[in-house]
Amino acid sequence: MKRSTLGLGTLLALAALFIGLTALSNFTLRGLRLDLTENRLYTLTPGTERIVRSLDEPVNLYFFFSDEAATALPGIKTYGARVREFLQELVAKSDGKLRLQVIDPAPFSEDEDRAAEFGLRAVPIGGTAPLYFGLAGSNSTDGSAVIEFFDPAKEQFLEYELAKLIHQLGATQRPVVGWLSSLQMQGGFDPASGQMTEPWAVLAQAQQLLDVRQLPPELQRIDPEIEVLVLVHPKQLAAQTLFAIDQFALRGGRILLFLDPLAEADNSGAEPGNPLAALGMDRASNLGPLLTAWGIKFDPQHAIGDLNLGLTVSMQPGQTPSRHIGILGLDATRLDPADIVTAGLSNINVSSIGYLEPLPDSALQWTPLLQSSSEAGLLPVDQFAMLMDPATLRDGFTVTGQRYTLAARITGNIKSAFPDGLSNVGTATAGNEILSNSSAPLNLLVVADSDLLSDFLWVRQQNFFGQRVAQAWANNGDFVWNALDNLAGSSDLIGVRGRATFSRPFDRVQALRSAAEDRFRDKEVELEQQLAGTEERLAALESQGADGSGLILSPEQSAEIERFQAEKLRIRKELRDVRLGLDQDIEALGNRVKLLNVLVAPAIFGLLALSIAFWRRRRHAAIVQLHADRQRPAA
Repeated sequence: MKRSTLGLGTLLALAALFIGLTALSNFTLRGLRLDLTENRLYTLTPGTERIVRSLDEPVNLYFFFSDEAATALPGIKTYGARVREFLQELVAKSDGKLRLQVIDPAPFSEDEDRAAEFGLRAVPIGGTAPLYFGLAGSNSTDGSAVIEFFDPAKEQFLEYELAKLIHQLGATQRPVVGWLSSLQMQGGFDPASGQMTEPWAVLAQAQQLLDVRQLPPELQRIDPEIEVLVLVHPKQLAAQTLFAIDQFALRGGRILLFLDPLAEADNSGAEPGNPLAALGMDRASNLGPLLTAWGIKFDPQHAIGDLNLGLTVSMQPGQTPSRHIGILGLDATRLDPADIVTAGLSNINVSSIGYLEPLPDSALQWTPLLQSSSEAGLLPVDQFAMLMDPATLRDGFTVTGQRYTLAARITGNIKSAFPDGLSNVGTATAGNEILSNSSAPLNLLVVADSDLLSDFLWVRQQNFFGQRVAQAWANNGDFVWNALDNLAGSSDLIGVRGRATFSRPFDRVQALRSAAEDRFRDKEVELEQQLAGTEERLAALESQGADGSGLILSPEQSAEIERFQAEKLRIRKELRDVRLGLDQDIEALGNRVKLLNVLVAPAIFGLLALSIAFWRRRRHAAIVQLHADRQRPAA
C-alpha cells in the first residue's frame, strides 16, 4: 500500500473519530458547566435549584435587552450578559420547566409593543433608541410577573429576584396572612379623640397585595392555610392564644412580630373627654413565655434614645421645633445592606423603640436588621408620659456607646414554651397534634417598635378629587412589604441571600487614590486656615495703618503680604506634587501590570516550552542511542 493512500485513510479515520467524539460529547455532556469564578456567581444556591425543579407547570421567561442601545453603556452591556447567562443557568437546572426567549426590541417593532404589554419600562439614554433591560414571565394559567428593570446597584440580589419571580409564577393563589393586633389598625371609633379613623395605610396596602385575614385575640387555633402570622403589639393575650402561636411557630411558622415598650397608638383605658384616664395604663407589649422560648430578651421598661439619629419635631402647634432623641430617623447606614428586607431602603422612622438581645443560652441564628448609632442610651418609658418638651429627655441621659439591635431576623429550631402541653393552658383541642419541638425551623422577623406602622411616621394622607391618596415620605411601608413578601415565599426562597457582585474594582488603585485624596484634603484645610488667619491679620493691620487711615501700607503689611503670597505658592506647589504623585503611583502600578502581562508571563511560558522541548529532545536522543546500542553487534 502506498504511503500517500495510508496517510489519507488515517486522516479520514481521525476526522470520523473527531466527529463521533464531538457528537457523543454534545449528547452526554449537555448542560455540564464549570463555574470557576471566585464567588461562584453562576452556581445556584440549593434553595433556587429546588424552586426551579419543583415547578408543576412550564414557565415562560422573556428577557428583553436592547443590545445596540446598551453599546453606549459598557457597564450595562456587561451586566446584561451576566443576567442572560444566569437565566440560561436557571433554564439548564429546571428539567425543561423553564423556557427562555431573549428579545432585542427594535424601536416601533412588535417586540417593543410586547414589552409594553408586559409592563416593562424603557429607559431613555439620549440620542439613541430607548433601553429595555427587564424580564417578563408567564405561566399556563395566564399569570404574569415582571422585573421592570435590572438595576446594576442591586446585583447582589439578582438570584433572589429571579427566584422570587419564578416562585410567584409557580404558585396558583395569593399567600394567606393572619393579622393579629391589639391596636385599632382597621379604623373605626377612636375613644381618645372621639372621632372615626381610617384604616392604617400599611394594613390597607397589605390587603391589596395579599390575602389578609384578621384574627381575634381569643383565637384557640391558627388555620393551616395561614402562611405568615403578623403580630402587632401583642398584649394581654389569653393562654389559649399564646399556645396556638407557640404551635404555629413549632410547625416552622413564619412570623412578623412588632413589639413595643410604649405603643403610642395603644388607647386601652382611654375615655372620651378625659385625656388623663389612660396615663397610668401599661402600654408595653407582652408575649408571655414565648419570647424566652424564641431566645429573645426584650426590656419593656426602656426605650432607646439616640443623640445622633433624633429627629427635629414639634410636639404642639406653634411650638418651636426641637430635637427628639426618642423619635429616630434610621438612615441606610443603620440598615443591613445584605438582607433583602432592608437592602435598598434609605430611611425608616421609629418612635419610642425598644431594643432586642439574644438570650445567652440561645442557639438560634440571629441577624440584626436595624441598629442604633453608638451615640445611644436607655430612656425609661415613664419619661414619655405627658412629655411637653423633647429637650427634657436629654436631662440625665447617658450614652453607653453600644449599638442596640432594634430589629432582627431569627431562624432555627425551638422548643415549646408550654412543655406540659395543654395542661398548662387549661383547654384541649381534639384532633390536633401537640408539638414540643420544632418540626421545621422557625422564621421570625421581630421589630421592637409598633409605632413605625403608624401613618404619622411615614405617610401623608391627601385628598385628590375626593379620593384619599397616601404619599409616602419614608420607607416604613416598604420595610413591612419586603418582610411580608420575603416570609410569604417558600422556605427555599427565604434562604436565598445576597450574593457577591459581578464587578471587580481595582482595589489597589482605589486605595492609592483615596490615600492621595486624604493628603490633598489635609493640605486644602491647611491652606484655608492659613488664608483665614492671614486675612484676619491683614484686616487688623489695615485698621491701624501706617498713617492711621488704612490707605497706605506699612512695611509690616507689605512684608506680611509677601510672606503670605510665598506661603500660598509653596502650598499650591505641594498640592500639585500630591496630585502628580497620585498619577505617578497609579501609572507605576499600571506599568508593573503591563510588564507582567507583556514580558514576564510570556517569558515564563516561553521558558516552560523550551524546557519541555529540551527534555523531549534529550529523551528522543536517549531512545535513539538505546536503539543503536541494541542494534550494534556484540564484540
